[in-house]
Amino acid sequence: MFNLTDSELENYIKEDLPYFDFTTHMQNAKNIKVTAEIFTREDILVSCSEEASRITEILGCKVKKNASSGTKIKKDETILKIKGSYEDIQKSMKLAQMLLEYSCKMSTYTNNMINEINDVNKNCELLTTRKTIPFAKRLCIKSILCAGALPHRLGLSESILLFDYHRTIYKNDEKFYEEINKIKNRLPEKKVVVESKTYEDSIKLLEKKVDVLQLDKMDLDTTKKIIEQKNKINKNTKILVAGGINLSNVKEYAKLQVDGIVSSSMYSCGLANLSCKVKIKE
Repeated sequence: MFNLTDSELENYIKEDLPYFDFTTHMQNAKNIKVTAEIFTREDILVSCSEEASRITEILGCKVKKNASSGTKIKKDETILKIKGSYEDIQKSMKLAQMLLEYSCKMSTYTNNMINEINDVNKNCELLTTRKTIPFAKRLCIKSILCAGALPHRLGLSESILLFDYHRTIYKNDEKFYEEINKIKNRLPEKKVVVESKTYEDSIKLLEKKVDVLQLDKMDLDTTKKIIEQKNKINKNTKILVAGGINLSNVKEYAKLQVDGIVSSSMYSCGLANLSCKVKIKE
């Protein structure tokens, strides 16, 4: 696991708080000490609470309670409790809450998908695509890691994944299949992943002993047939399924005994239902 750096958090703060909190500045509420709590209105799996806590510390508050990332908490339970001046609390609370709303929703949704998969296939991994929210990759990756998923690709630089548009430079598919073996020979320590959109092409790729076959937007029946053939042709090939897979259908694909399910759905699942309350310190 990792934490976002102070530099990253300070950049986030500057985006939303470039000068001061105009609202509390106009209240002229100096020297008032308060406590604040951010709590959940739904059952969630917490993520990035360490970053939320650190934001409040950077802005002058002290943390009294913090639910660690990876913790499951129930509706109405507290994620973060802080104390400080009224102005500092208001600034901290707003920024911390927004970060938690995004991260906790991603981790909760991801964890729910993993639970659906594990109900029917303990050997299937949930893998998340590189299609994270722009400028928020590290937040997204920490959120899915807290839930127990793994990144399918962290970016374009660390893995080999050949799509249909990578085939356009070859005269035909046979020439492309030949190139796969050349790439494999040049990269003996890496697996080469090839995406396929049809049954016929998938069978050819299995015959060519591709390391990993990624099935894109395949229906359940076709996916099942390909896996049956894989077990006859080349049991060593790993099968991933991708394209349009989310919480509503992930279990059906996991039932087919695929090796991994690739999804981006957790990055657009919305916000956790969180709220906050402030109390004057007695």
